[in-house]
Amino acid sequence: MLIIIHSETNKSNIQQNLGRPEYSYYFVLKEFRPVLERIGQVIEVSNPDELVDRLYFDCLSRGEDCVFLSFSPPHRTPIHYACPTIPVFAWEFSTIPTESWQGEPRHDWRVVLEACGRAITHSSFTVDTVRNAMGADYPICAIPAPVWDRFAARGEHLDRRPVIEPITLTLRGLLIDSRTVDLRPYGPPGRCEGSPLSFAGPAQDCSLQLDGVVYCSVFNPYDGRKNWQDMLSAFCTTFRDTADATLVLKLTHHDIAEALTDMLHHLYKNQSYQCRIVLIHGYLADVDYERLVQATSYVVNSSFGEGQCLPLMEFMSCGKPAIAPLNTAMADYVSADNAFIVDFTEELTAWPHDPRAAYRTMRYMTNWDSLCAAYRASYDVAKTDQQRYAAMSAEAVRSLERFCSQASAEQRLQAFLEPLLQAAGSSSAPVAVA
Repeated sequence: MLIIIHSETNKSNIQQNLGRPEYSYYFVLKEFRPVLERIGQVIEVSNPDELVDRLYFDCLSRGEDCVFLSFSPPHRTPIHYACPTIPVFAWEFSTIPTESWQGEPRHDWRVVLEACGRAITHSSFTVDTVRNAMGADYPICAIPAPVWDRFAARGEHLDRRPVIEPITLTLRGLLIDSRTVDLRPYGPPGRCEGSPLSFAGPAQDCSLQLDGVVYCSVFNPYDGRKNWQDMLSAFCTTFRDTADATLVLKLTHHDIAEALTDMLHHLYKNQSYQCRIVLIHGYLADVDYERLVQATSYVVNSSFGEGQCLPLMEFMSCGKPAIAPLNTAMADYVSADNAFIVDFTEELTAWPHDPRAAYRTMRYMTNWDSLCAAYRASYDVAKTDQQRYAAMSAEAVRSLERFCSQASAEQRLQAFLEPLLQAAGSSSAPVAVA
């Protein structure tokens, strides 16, 4: 069996695409690839229009099954190939797009989903959302990116104590520490003093020492879903008088200057506080990413919804309990046994790629007071209840194994692809390739 895979972002352009729309599909493709290679031969293509059908007809000539997995949202999935095409996509809103605009029929996802005949997504929430639009029997399967094996293996060697003993990380990039940075240049207009930081120039080698109760979140600061403003303000408020609480924000984007200026303004607004906030922008080698995980007590998510959330899955697979809402994809693996749950309310919003900004769907607004309460409760557990912390850590590992292990993904993929391949085998005869 030949499995053709494609993502618009690939290893040749990932650095310049970091943070841009759909960039994370490449990371999902990378996680799926080892599992797909257990099922069949995998070929990654950068130019699908040129290669997909050529490879497909070559397979037909040999009587070999072939399928194309497009790691992209439906409106960016081609539907004109002869090769069976399956979009593999994430979604975190209450409805899928059911209208078109700008003369592109594919903006109505029903057009693509009907043409493809089936789809793969990453959560039961999205399965239900798609079936609400396509019918209860539409063939769609929830298969999250199988990150558990890799990160659980790392987690076996990590210290899981909730209060972190001093640990030093090294990185190449940009490091901003609230305890050393001058925030005066980031005040309101007319009250700024001093010179703002320069984010130009080459990346620098930095070292960072962390200790105490350490919270961490990894996200693209330009992604409006991530709601880092509440994450930051609730942290500063909750730990205003707590010197050993640290929030580490690992930022992913190719051009970070504007976002950092905005974040430093928010740090200025939330003064004064004894807690510590650290902003990291730069490349972390695997060993240093592992050390960041090791230096973390809790992973934090305050978003308005998630298609799956790879960083949250990765840290929890390593045994780090979470602070997170119980909605969208997170409802499949977050629970009161492995996380401190943040309440939310529904709010009208627009589909993110709709230029009309028409209200057609719902997102899930974080309750700020509940986020503060989750911070407080988690800190108390870290400082006074190591037994509960250990139980939450172990449950995080077990929950994520059920959700996103390679074994689970392989079983679901085999079961999902089998009817398609049987149908193709019964309806196709070998043909000659010109």
